[in-house]
Amino acid sequence: MFEVIPAVDLKGGRCVQLVQGKPENEIVSLPDPVSIARDWVSRGAKTLHLIDLDGAIGGTRANAGIVREICKECDSEIQVGGGVRSVDDVESLLEIGVDRAIVSTAALQNPEFVSELSDQFGGEHVMVALDSAGGEVIIEGWTRRSGLKPVDLARKFEKLGAGSVLFTDIDKEGLLGGISTEQTAELVRSVRIPVIASGGITTLSDIAAVRKAGAAGVVIGSALYTGRFTLEAAMADGDSG
Repeated sequence: MFEVIPAVDLKGGRCVQLVQGKPENEIVSLPDPVSIARDWVSRGAKTLHLIDLDGAIGGTRANAGIVREICKECDSEIQVGGGVRSVDDVESLLEIGVDRAIVSTAALQNPEFVSELSDQFGGEHVMVALDSAGGEVIIEGWTRRSGLKPVDLARKFEKLGAGSVLFTDIDKEGLLGGISTEQTAELVRSVRIPVIASGGITTLSDIAAVRKAGAAGVVIGSALYTGRFTLEAAMADGDSG
């Protein structure tokens, strides 16, 4: 079943939305992320997508307390990323009720890390984030190019035991300018595990395009927070394809 997943990005204890992941480019900054997460669930969200931007950029999961509180308060599946770079990080997330730990930089630097996590916790709890700009995967909070292509890495991480892939098109992220689905469709064709798409969703037709590309779901941030459409409309559109 195709799933619409609201993003709750955390920075400095607030719920934010950034343009192309740049800390200085906040287009949304709201207090009380726990209340926002509860609201998304009350409106029908089955999964929440939490990213600790302080962890992604600085390496320290500064918003861990908020993540813990959201897990306690929200009756939904929860996937969490941002500064998840060790076995202990993943273990601590799963212990508080997180369903999927999202790894990126650590997986790129040491691919066997994915195998280690899969063996210890089960692949269903391991999601690998592939963030792409110009067809190349970017790491370390979107600050450094890896020189590697998303499709090649997706195949590699699937073999190493990852249970799902989160694919973000950085070229579109936060710009509210629409999407292109060619890379998403290529990823879907290349692996058997679910691919969740993210980046640039602006209209309900964008959601339909992502579903048509074969993705298992879509993460939506800025379009929801700026009122381009409601979660209810997005979910209805996702169900109608």
